[in-house]
Amino acid sequence: MNQPTLPVARGRPFPKGNGGRKPGSKNRTTLIATALLAGEEEGLVRKAVEMAKAGDVSMLKFLLGRILPRERSINIDLPHSIYGDDDPVEALATIIRAVAEGKISPSEGAALSSMMEAYRRASADAELAQRMDGLEATLRKAMSLLAGGVDDLEPNIKRAIEVLSDGVR
Repeated sequence: MNQPTLPVARGRPFPKGNGGRKPGSKNRTTLIATALLAGEEEGLVRKAVEMAKAGDVSMLKFLLGRILPRERSINIDLPHSIYGDDDPVEALATIIRAVAEGKISPSEGAALSSMMEAYRRASADAELAQRMDGLEATLRKAMSLLAGGVDDLEPNIKRAIEVLSDGVR
């Protein structure tokens, strides 16, 4: 009869007191490869460039991926409306035009559009908070002016002032 095998108990991979390889130490294969390639760096790079020039697309991508910078600064003239709420459509059109003309990459255009949208939302939030503060101040002032003569007002107006005073506090 076949007896089922029991799973090996998992736990510490090394005996107590042996923490394994020290952090930062290199694998044996890496050490051997480094020793074999020592002094050959220039020749290998020269060969890689020759292969890329000969039409090896994967080698060309490899080299360009390490040579070209990942990020670059861009310079496009955005309309003044990006700084206000005048016409965000015009600012977005400028970004799309820059992408279409090749001045910036599509990913740069998307990032710039996201930044513009975040700025617009923050600006709208700040304006809304300022307007709410103004309304609350006006309501507080109106309530303080009406507080002295509330007894002479009709019951509906009294109730409205009570609701307003409860909502503002």
